[in-house]
Amino acid sequence: MLNKSDAQVVYDESGAAVGVSSGGETARCKFVVGDPSYFPGKTRVASRVVRAICILSHPVPNTNNAHSAQIILPQKQIGRHSDMYVFCCSYAHNVAANNKWIAFVSTTVETSNPEAELAPGLALLGHIDEKFVSVSDVHVPLEDGSKDKAFISSGYDPTTHFETTVEDVLDIYRRVTGEVPDLDTKNARLAEQQQE
Repeated sequence: MLNKSDAQVVYDESGAAVGVSSGGETARCKFVVGDPSYFPGKTRVASRVVRAICILSHPVPNTNNAHSAQIILPQKQIGRHSDMYVFCCSYAHNVAANNKWIAFVSTTVETSNPEAELAPGLALLGHIDEKFVSVSDVHVPLEDGSKDKAFISSGYDPTTHFETTVEDVLDIYRRVTGEVPDLDTKNARLAEQQQE
């Protein structure tokens, strides 16, 4: 039922999430985990993100012709309140046509002209064949999900290195199970099981 336009969370008479309906079918469950788009009225806008997706015919200049690059422009160096993120990958990763690179530049919106805010990151890319810019809201849950069994992730922030996404997943795990995930212990147990 993922990525279906008609998917809707089903709630019981107490307001607890008990399933997901789509195409006339309902999958019943003890709780529902999902992104903010599945939970209208249960999130708020925390910030806005401006993103540019750029098609290049060359690697990012000054990266030793790398097929991938990750650059973080610290806020103080570019006169902003938020960092800016640049990520690039190429045809070598099977994500672009032969001899093409895809670059992403993103940051938190701070002004009434979001696209202009991307200038420091775009300047690093050299010639841009094609550019697509979007501005989106970043939604966060209003509650932790313990009452209504609707465990909602945060929306995607401007980061490109997945640190905040991993933190969000670990937070959802804690909210659902009531336990703080101990990945070191779990990894040690897996290693022991594999040796047996």
